[in-house]
Amino acid sequence: MALPRSLPDGDVVVHEVLADQAVDYERREKVLHGGVKQARDIGLWLDRTGQTLAVDRLPGAAAYPRPYASTRLFTLTSGQIGRYRANFRFTGCACSPSWYYEDWLVHVSYGQVTPEHFVHRQPDHDVDHRVHLYGGMARRNS
Repeated sequence: MALPRSLPDGDVVVHEVLADQAVDYERREKVLHGGVKQARDIGLWLDRTGQTLAVDRLPGAAAYPRPYASTRLFTLTSGQIGRYRANFRFTGCACSPSWYYEDWLVHVSYGQVTPEHFVHRQPDHDVDHRVHLYGGMARRNS
């Protein structure tokens, strides 16, 4: 999926796309921009040091896989792309048997991007943390 043709200025710009089964997977998009708080709001921690950008995943509220401490995903230099894939099972309170599933595909770039930036380029770093959500055999990468 391409980025919007016009992106706002900001140290951090987030293009969030949600396809929810509850609304027949109709895509809802929003663009957030500003400082590093935008990344924290979607579960990422960004740390720029000199000419590099470290990208960590913050612990979350997933029922499975269990949330642990922050996890370093990758460190980018100017112009590089990182891709992070993960899936999670979430539950409500312990008194409710309901649950929902999230499948994440996150692209991060350090520097300026064009609308097709993530579509036509292979990532420089590719982290796949998808798991079998009900235990058993680990997910096989294809």
